[in-house]
Amino acid sequence: MGSRAVDGAGPEQPPGGSGAGAPRLTRQQLFTMLAAASINFSSMICYSILGPFFPGEAEKKGASNTVVGLIFGCFALFNFLTSLILGNYLTKIGAKFMFVSGMFVSGCVTILFGMLDKVPSGAMFIGLCFLVRAMDAISFAAAMTASFAILAKAFPNNIATVLGSLEIFTGLGLVLGPPLGGFLYQSFGYEIPFVTVGCVVLVLVPVNMCLLPKYDSIPSKESFWKLFLLPKVLVLCFTIFSLSACLGFLDPTMSLFILKKFKLPAGYVGLVFLGLALSYSLSSPLLGLLSDKMPVSTVLIACLLFFKRLFFSQLWMFVLVLVFLGFSLGMSAIPVFPEILQCAYENGFEEGLSLLGLVSGLFNAVWSLGAFIGPTLGGFLNEKLGFEWASAIQGGWAVLSGLATGIFYIAEARRKRYVDSSLQNPPSDNEERTHLLGSET
Repeated sequence: MGSRAVDGAGPEQPPGGSGAGAPRLTRQQLFTMLAAASINFSSMICYSILGPFFPGEAEKKGASNTVVGLIFGCFALFNFLTSLILGNYLTKIGAKFMFVSGMFVSGCVTILFGMLDKVPSGAMFIGLCFLVRAMDAISFAAAMTASFAILAKAFPNNIATVLGSLEIFTGLGLVLGPPLGGFLYQSFGYEIPFVTVGCVVLVLVPVNMCLLPKYDSIPSKESFWKLFLLPKVLVLCFTIFSLSACLGFLDPTMSLFILKKFKLPAGYVGLVFLGLALSYSLSSPLLGLLSDKMPVSTVLIACLLFFKRLFFSQLWMFVLVLVFLGFSLGMSAIPVFPEILQCAYENGFEEGLSLLGLVSGLFNAVWSLGAFIGPTLGGFLNEKLGFEWASAIQGGWAVLSGLATGIFYIAEARRKRYVDSSLQNPPSDNEERTHLLGSET
């Protein structure tokens, strides 16, 4: 992956660069990483805490499997819609203000979600679930869009390494969310998991107001459509979508399957989620450092197709598949953001925070679109066909993106070799004269 410097974004040779010894992090870079780590951790623990117990609680309140899938999916839908808008207006709103305000709203609505058990069952409960999840999605989109753009600004030459390293905190949130949510729910009831996590997020808000540096930038006239319609970006966006759809499918479906298939209590269901989250978080730093040009989304094919029936007989086999799934997710997803950014540079986009906001917004929007389609379609398929067949069908997203990505990169490599050979061996004057005479006759 080629590197590109961004003016004013840090030292000439950022950490992780080549040379006898990589320089230490600057104060600005260190504070930026701490702020990004806090939003990665807090957002993921808020997102994942629902998994072990909310589907069962929602069923008691009169929500079907399809409706539960829609409740999970609406978070991603609103995230998708607002990421595009917020990414486009990042420089006008201000990256730091967008980051901090998004975190504050997320903490408040997380606490509010814990009050929904007091709402009457039926349409009112379902409607308020959709409303609160939508508010949480908008705040999450604001914080994450700003975070990605700020990181790319602070670490222009090794963004994949930094993103991979920070995924430890994403994985930590995913790891702690399900078991913590399951334990607190089983011990204290529905409200306490949300109140606890929401208060932690609110405590981090003033900390980030002090830590996060302010980044200024001049707005540009580049558009999402110009970026999105680049052929390479289209392929990479399809890869993002397939990964997110496959992962999002598990949110409303896997906990119910584990409860019914393996007869585990809610507190232990969260531990099963550790297989995916731990493998993803522990492998991400290395995968970020060794970021490849080709996102290997085809690895997901085996994992999700194995879900069909082979590994359902025993719990340890099911967890083993989740481990492979987490590793392949990191291998596929981490290289995509820097690849889109590099493609934008190669096609003449102006460097700066404005472009980083566009790329960050596009990445988050496409990921959120997959996260909406995955649980929404997954909840419906799970209700009609069962978890085994539904997971096999969801694996089709990975199959298609793997084929599309492989074909595109092979074609691009052949085109580059042809161009390079033409530059190294230009036609001689006699060959050109012969060609011209032949064309005239």
